[in-house]
Amino acid sequence: MPAVDVLAMNSNQSIAFFDTQFQKQVAGGDFALNPFEKAALPFVHGRVLDLGCGLGNLCIEAARGGAEIVAVDASETAIKQIRTTAAAHNLRIEAVLADVSTYEITREYDTIVAIGLLMFFERARALALLDDIQAHVAANGRAVINVLTAGTTYLGMFEPGHYYLFGQNELEERFKGWNILLSRHDGFDAPGNTRKEFATIVARKGPEITKVLTATKPG
Repeated sequence: MPAVDVLAMNSNQSIAFFDTQFQKQVAGGDFALNPFEKAALPFVHGRVLDLGCGLGNLCIEAARGGAEIVAVDASETAIKQIRTTAAAHNLRIEAVLADVSTYEITREYDTIVAIGLLMFFERARALALLDDIQAHVAANGRAVINVLTAGTTYLGMFEPGHYYLFGQNELEERFKGWNILLSRHDGFDAPGNTRKEFATIVARKGPEITKVLTATKPG
């Protein structure tokens, strides 16, 4: 299981961890979508904000399908790679080097993506950013959120005390009243006999209609 494609500038340890990873991926030509990005891709279209975009694998594929992207990350390696790819293929991607811990969303988007991002903040900031994401999804737009959850024991990428593991069903609870298009749980073995436990949700802003897909995948 590849490490989560995200970098939040809330700690030097996280920055170093992911920037080193991104450098290795660029050198090896490794730009494959991870499982969460593959699941999210069919829902990512229109005007898109990708927070903690990493190397931009998801937003590049979405842009190839016609989406217009604002991609935000704190990794210079990642943003440089995205700009190079966007220019080479004439993709509508604005790649922004920014501190995600203080980044302000200033307009509405059809899709807002935060895959593997929110757990890199302390609880108050994680939940405040989630609220901000929800507030800036346009009517009938989508939020795509992926987080690590309680039960995760692989913590080497976190600055001690500067992270938040969500409850297993917390995302669904916080999107009550939205139309849940996808909800899944995934578990993976990690180095040092540890585990990563993830929750992923895709929710459409508007009256709750029905749950289209719910999946639980054991490790």
